[in-house]
Amino acid sequence: MDIPVAWRNLWRNPRRTFIILTAIVIGISSMVVLSALSRGTMEGMVDNAIDNLVGHIRIQDPEYRVDPSITRRIDLPQQLISDIEPLLPPGSRIARRIKVDGMLSTSREHIGVIIVGIVPQDETGISFIGNPVYQGRMITADESNGLVAGEALLKRIGAKVGRKVVLMSQNHDLENVSKAFRIRGTYRTELAQTEKVYVFVPLPALQKMLGVGEGVTEIGINTGQKNNSQSMDLGGLVFRLNEKIKGSGFLAEDWHQMLPALSAYLEMFDGYMLIWFVVVFIAMGFGLVNTMLMAVYERMREFGLQRALGMRSTRIIAMVMTEILLLLALGSLLANGFAFFLIKVLLRSGIDLSLFAEGTEMWGINRIIVPVISAWDVYAANGVVLVLGLLVGLYPAVRAARFSPVETMRHL
Repeated sequence: MDIPVAWRNLWRNPRRTFIILTAIVIGISSMVVLSALSRGTMEGMVDNAIDNLVGHIRIQDPEYRVDPSITRRIDLPQQLISDIEPLLPPGSRIARRIKVDGMLSTSREHIGVIIVGIVPQDETGISFIGNPVYQGRMITADESNGLVAGEALLKRIGAKVGRKVVLMSQNHDLENVSKAFRIRGTYRTELAQTEKVYVFVPLPALQKMLGVGEGVTEIGINTGQKNNSQSMDLGGLVFRLNEKIKGSGFLAEDWHQMLPALSAYLEMFDGYMLIWFVVVFIAMGFGLVNTMLMAVYERMREFGLQRALGMRSTRIIAMVMTEILLLLALGSLLANGFAFFLIKVLLRSGIDLSLFAEGTEMWGINRIIVPVISAWDVYAANGVVLVLGLLVGLYPAVRAARFSPVETMRHL
């Protein structure tokens, strides 16, 4: 009988019930929506980092990240690939690359860039350059002087598709070498800064220019998994790869190891969200307690009469707590429906931050943030409200149980 009675008690004062329901709906829906936007931002950062020539796993000289010189190269990459392929999950993709610092020169401009030698077909599904180009066409592995550059870089130097540029870098003897290339196409990425830095040429052409034979500076691996920060556990695979190539002088690292700052942020993200949920609830909790206290004091005579008829204090506490539980459950149901409507209907195309592109790019954030709903976020937001709501509801429930028949006679 407690639940039907508690439900009727809630609607004795519909205005008060609607007020507290509104507070609960706003509180929980804001938690779910903001957590979805935050997680969408985070997943976008992970996507950008992995697609930005990092990959899920990368094999290279352990000193290359400190000293990105062509002298720190893998001379026999195909042999190394043959050794590790049996250890990789089905659907994995492997790309060989040379990545060196260089200079791009035109008749009027000299700009520092990172020159990347690639096999174009191998980059599909591994990095952003495997996507279709924005203008012109993609280079092919067998051409000797093709180049693909970022749209932002071409705007900066005032060049167009079809124009010749000169690339300069250091060869295996650390002597300056240069070669003319013709711009075949342009690419676009989420981060304009990436477009200004990387230029791509056929791997054989760059190997010949630098005089390194079949050598490469890195081997990128995509395991076929979705770029999801919560589901990617590459530690075991990296350990097996390093055991296999032990003694070669090279090291396999996953993206968590290559991007420690981003990895640390991701590890703390769930904790930040939980703290945010508690902060939002604290603001909402004061309203809940005040509203329930008002309801309790309005029914002081009723509680006193129940005590006079022999009802136990625990029974009164249970009745008030049941009312609070029903209120919280109804509010959670409405809030979740409202939050999913906002995310799936109003925000399904994402939030465009193009006006703040320079600021967002500094942190690797996409120009358009698409919210991502996580079951953990939904459960955590609702759990925080239900658990803490019942805890703060104990105070008005205990106050109701302490009313004595003599005390309530003063309020008749």
